[in-house]
Amino acid sequence: MADAAAARLRDVIDTAPAFTQADADRLNARFAGVDVRVMLAELFAEGSLGRVAVVSSFGTESAVLLHLVASADPSVPVIFVDTLKMFQETLDYRDTLTSLLGLSNSSVVQPDAAVLAAKDENGLRWSWDPDGCCEIRKVEPLARAKRGLDAWISGRKAFQSVTRENLPRFEIEDGRLKINPLGDWTKDDLEAYFAEHDLPRHPLEAQGYLSVGCAPCTSVVKPGEDPRAGRWRGWDKTECGIHTPVSTPVGTPASGDELPPGYEPVF
Repeated sequence: MADAAAARLRDVIDTAPAFTQADADRLNARFAGVDVRVMLAELFAEGSLGRVAVVSSFGTESAVLLHLVASADPSVPVIFVDTLKMFQETLDYRDTLTSLLGLSNSSVVQPDAAVLAAKDENGLRWSWDPDGCCEIRKVEPLARAKRGLDAWISGRKAFQSVTRENLPRFEIEDGRLKINPLGDWTKDDLEAYFAEHDLPRHPLEAQGYLSVGCAPCTSVVKPGEDPRAGRWRGWDKTECGIHTPVSTPVGTPASGDELPPGYEPVF
């Protein structure tokens, strides 16, 4: 009877989130003022993050976080969302950093082919509905990749834009712990780290691309502009939706109105 009871207990699926806001608050207090390198080393060594992965865009600042993670534990999984609209330079940079840093568990996730065929058959959705394009090419693929995770590590920094101000090191998102090791780093901090560790730069940075995303929606940043000004230029849009839900695009027809082909909600 005891064995049967134990078996029944093991069959019970625990659907509670792995982390709560109380956990995030506790970790923020524990690691307040602690060097990021020490923080990551302790978290990885004690295994308290559960199933964790780094999500990296392999953009102009990505080498810093990836180097920090690799220095603490190069076996930590790294997820890259290939939207199939990336610059070739980004794909090459990904391969360079993965090899150089010895990241032994790197994976790529791509948009669902059936969704692309139904919602972006000609590949031009970015030109009239960038929010919808980001949803099917970035947000949904990453959501799939995160399904088995308890926690994930982001490269966001508070200085990057007003939408990222007051960024905590630890926060809760959809029941998962989201870690922002570089949240309080400045641009000078990043530059110093690049120099200290002789990290390679994204090939497009020297051409004026200070923030690199998909090729159709990324442009050169002009002197004096916000570093992310080159993303979705001409649109009232600053985020892809991975970190902040995007707003309904300007000009979206009212509910019940006829939508352009391919515009209908995806999910």
